[in-house]
Amino acid sequence: MQWAVPLPIVFLGYLLGSLPFGLWLVRLFRGVDIRQYGSGNIGTTNVLRVGGPGLALLVLVADAGKGWLPVWLARTLDLGGGTMVLAGVAAMAGHSWSVWLRFRGGKGVATGLGVLIGLDGRVALMAAATWLAVVLLTRYSSLGSMTAALSVPLTMIWLHVPAPQLAFGVVAFLVVLVRHRSNIQRLLRREELPITLQIDVRGR
Repeated sequence: MQWAVPLPIVFLGYLLGSLPFGLWLVRLFRGVDIRQYGSGNIGTTNVLRVGGPGLALLVLVADAGKGWLPVWLARTLDLGGGTMVLAGVAAMAGHSWSVWLRFRGGKGVATGLGVLIGLDGRVALMAAATWLAVVLLTRYSSLGSMTAALSVPLTMIWLHVPAPQLAFGVVAFLVVLVRHRSNIQRLLRREELPITLQIDVRGR
């Protein structure tokens, strides 16, 4: 039963992941469409630029929460490690390819962090520390996110986590890498936007 797949939990993971909190909360509190500012992304970093630190923290918690919740449900219902992982992957997929946004969305980093918190808090802590270290050195959130994603399967191998969790680490890294294709190109051209506290949206 380790790899049993109750489809309702996986489907719920996708639906939760698809909720575009960054778009909704910035529209609610700032009255603008975040996709028209900064990088155009609905994730935490662009919310920081458009809405400021408080709103960015709220979006971070919401996006991480929608990754953590389906994993927690699968664990609570004792559905096995395979189901926990698939529910987490579904949440990341929902965030990245949301039904609310015509199958577009964010990069999946904060949602993936929530999944990791549900699977293994040690790995989540290492990924968060890696992101913070790289961002402090470079000011590029995208570079921090990709490096943190790479740290996930490496940390899992070091900790000898169960095979389903390692499979999630590999898939999560690949999803984050694919979702950052444009960022990689901008980094190579030295055109990537650094982290800034807030941009002025009053004139738009």
